[in-house]
Amino acid sequence: MSRSRASLAVIARSGTHKPLLEAGVRETAVFSKQTPFGESNPIHMMESGGIAFALISRHGETGGYEKAAPWVNDRANLFALKEVGVERIVSWSSPGSLDPTILGGDLVVPDDVLDETGSAPISFFEGKGIGVIRMNSPFCHCLRDAFLEALDREGIAARDGGVYAGTRGPRLETRAEVAKLRLLGGAVVGMTVVPEVFLAREIEICYGSVCLVVNQAEGLRDAPHDPTLLFEGLASDDEFEKVRAMENSFPGTILSLLKAAAEAKDDCSCRQALERYRLRGDIRSDWKEWWD
Repeated sequence: MSRSRASLAVIARSGTHKPLLEAGVRETAVFSKQTPFGESNPIHMMESGGIAFALISRHGETGGYEKAAPWVNDRANLFALKEVGVERIVSWSSPGSLDPTILGGDLVVPDDVLDETGSAPISFFEGKGIGVIRMNSPFCHCLRDAFLEALDREGIAARDGGVYAGTRGPRLETRAEVAKLRLLGGAVVGMTVVPEVFLAREIEICYGSVCLVVNQAEGLRDAPHDPTLLFEGLASDDEFEKVRAMENSFPGTILSLLKAAAEAKDDCSCRQALERYRLRGDIRSDWKEWWD
């Protein structure tokens, strides 16, 4: 396969390529792409154990939050991944917990989404009659199953299922908002999976999510304010230690998830999401011509 092509991708936090390179993963190319929706974040083409994959860090290249969630250009990033041949995405994110039994350092493989973003870019087809897509299963069920099996094989505990509540940010949620999200059935709350998961489906890419919970959301417990820390003290010292341990094992975990994605079953409907529009003649068979 060309060094600029891959069928698998990882979308994760800032500076994600660095721990992979330190773990011996080979980088074959780095580039950004101009798309109809703006310029994508840098795409790192990587290879390990015969598996080629593309990687995008949502928030920047350095490891800090160069770009907070509301200003990540999800459409450009996903369009660029589609353009390099990506068919399956491993999404790694770090939400907060809405459930007192889910602690910082725990992994959750969500199975549904609650969209509370309000103003996030919601479609590649703004102003058109395209994009009415069923969301019975926002996450690709083939990837979900593959991820859970892979984590189990590695002896890594993960919660099977849970509703990811997507908020806009960049601020964190108020106590009242957290209480509302809990009443609505949310298990974790974050700012990145939405709108990614919906946009990926709209351009027929399979998308699965693994969430490393970093803290409990506002109001779940008494958390003294500490302005020197990430999330200003919402995460306890014990949770920070568990999160660090999981982050240290990130290269091995993500490579296991990529291998699982490569071998996952192929009986989902993700890549036929727009079939009705093709059959009606609203879009052409070649996806690159959808925006002509």
